[in-house]
Amino acid sequence: MRTLLPCLLALAPAAAHAQTPPAAQAMVAAPAPAFEARAKELATLLADTAGYDGFFSPSFRTAVPRERFEPLSTSLREANGPITGVRITAMATPWTGTLEVDYRDAVATMTMAVDAAAPHQVSGLRVTNVSGREKSIEEVAAALRALPGATGFALARLGAGAPELRVQHQADRLFAIGSAFKLIILAELVRATNAGERKWDDMVTLDGTPLPGGGYMMKSKGTQVSLRELATQMISISDNSATDILLRTLGREKVEAMLPVVGVSAPARNRPFLGTLEAFKLKGIEANNLATRYLAENEAGRRKMLDGEIANLPMMLIRGNLFRDGKPVLIEQLEWFLSPSDLVRVMDWLRRNTEGPKGADARAVLSKNPGIAPPAAGKWQWVGYKGGSEPGVMNMTLLLQAKNGDWYVLTGSWNDPAQAVAEARFIGLIGRAAELAAPAP
Repeated sequence: MRTLLPCLLALAPAAAHAQTPPAAQAMVAAPAPAFEARAKELATLLADTAGYDGFFSPSFRTAVPRERFEPLSTSLREANGPITGVRITAMATPWTGTLEVDYRDAVATMTMAVDAAAPHQVSGLRVTNVSGREKSIEEVAAALRALPGATGFALARLGAGAPELRVQHQADRLFAIGSAFKLIILAELVRATNAGERKWDDMVTLDGTPLPGGGYMMKSKGTQVSLRELATQMISISDNSATDILLRTLGREKVEAMLPVVGVSAPARNRPFLGTLEAFKLKGIEANNLATRYLAENEAGRRKMLDGEIANLPMMLIRGNLFRDGKPVLIEQLEWFLSPSDLVRVMDWLRRNTEGPKGADARAVLSKNPGIAPPAAGKWQWVGYKGGSEPGVMNMTLLLQAKNGDWYVLTGSWNDPAQAVAEARFIGLIGRAAELAAPAP
């Protein structure tokens, strides 16, 4: 599925000198008057880009044309409400600093660099965090309940027994979860490596089978890649080509067999277990009523279609604007469906089965992309993450180890078959929940 928006929401690439990590910044210098002036202008610029050319330097405008900047700034406003103010919170130099931009429903942290030479245009701007204003986990859950469509949420503490749900909202309802389904493929790889059936360094030889978009789509037949690399790309950047290679290598039936093992409550709903290209074809090929006919079949009939007709359909038949038009496509019928409680159990299984030295590879895969911004991730000792999104679908699922050693899972899902969901708002809420959920060290 489409890669989830990173929680470090890059509104625009910042100049290298503007990318000092926020945790390392302090008010080590007073802001130059021109920097203060640009900071005040930023609120107006983010609300109305009419002053774009005068505000940004030529190099910035080349890297980030107005037509790319405008929809990103618009999405922040639509997700979080109007801007109410901007303040400077830290300065690395008189010309490089950190700002907090107040929206009605969230606070966006940004780094900004201003040219020291007149006319002192902004040469770098980057959003490093968007956090909700909620003051408690309960307030986050209430904000999620208020979103259009359907939402589910769970915060659970893990231990020796069954997970203990601390806060929940529709935790047992099934939701489309997008690329979070890739956790099940990872679970089968963990099982197989733990059992000695496979090794993380085992090599897979690409056989020329068509692949969806990703880093391996254009690789030549005969290219070899390790299971470790494929799993890392599948989880950390949600590479769809790596996903389909792994699913085919491990075997669809073995991945399906993991569904009840990891605690999925409705395994039959996820059989046959689709690959990403298969899902794209079903959602994006409109000829011959493909999706309608597939959904009318029983499980055996669907498997036959996947192995025959659907496998043989050329990728070029997938409509070019699939997902790009922002319209949900059959998200209640053709997807991967897990409840928040299911995802808590999946992450708990991964935790239990990656303890000790044998689990180092899997935990490295899970933690490569923490999914939440540094201010939230920094409150935890260890963060593992997978999420997923497409129009109308969003999920974020985190496995969290507190600094006192305790383990938690935080997961949220949002489905709306009528319209695209406000991803930035959802990211802000889950990120805020991660901050609030961290126990004292």
